[in-house]
Amino acid sequence: MSAESATAIPRGQVDLLDFIDFSGVECLNQSTSHSLSNAIKQGYREDDGLNLESDADEQLLIHIPFNQVIKLHSIAIKGPEEDGPKMVKLFSNKEHMGFSNVNDYPPSDTVVLSPDTLKGKPVVLKYVKFQNVRRVETTDMKSLKKIEDH
Repeated sequence: MSAESATAIPRGQVDLLDFIDFSGVECLNQSTSHSLSNAIKQGYREDDGLNLESDADEQLLIHIPFNQVIKLHSIAIKGPEEDGPKMVKLFSNKEHMGFSNVNDYPPSDTVVLSPDTLKGKPVVLKYVKFQNVRRVETTDMKSLKKIEDH
């Protein structure tokens, strides 16, 4: 990935793809033909023709566990400007979240996405909230094209 790329990893950061425990990854409300694999797996996430979509409404609930404790600095999301997600709520180290109880917890951070950030530009998170992360839950996504954790 070139330094000029919209999804270039910030200096001193690494792509957390190798640290994801794919056996525990879940996505509620995902379309079977446009699943989470399209958004996070190497080779799939780079393909603009593949995307993640909800099968019901504008909300998805994504659970991403890691195989070791990580520090999460930023995320990068790629999606169409008109149909892409407008807001993403991130929950650090929450277990057993579903649509019935997601509103019972305050998010660790909320990211409002702009046309610029939907091109895959990394969005810096509240770093102090993501120091000892074992799992991340996200919600309130619409027609997500790509997600990368850094």
